[in-house]
Amino acid sequence: MWWLYLYVGLATAGLLVLGFLAVRVYAEVRGLARQVGRSSDRLLHASEDLRRAAEPLARGAGDLSR
Repeated sequence: MWWLYLYVGLATAGLLVLGFLAVRVYAEVRGLARQVGRSSDRLLHASEDLRRAAEPLARGAGDLSR
């Protein structure tokens, strides 16, 4: 009968470990999502800066072709 208590204890310990690891994975995924959000914002700002910097060059190239 003692083996039944052992199996139940091991199953409970396994579930606790899986729950702990699930919480850690959830926290890491949230952190990764925040980093991806910040990176996409930075890329958006960089593309806007590039577009603004390229406008005078495009106008100059258009004047050369006329």
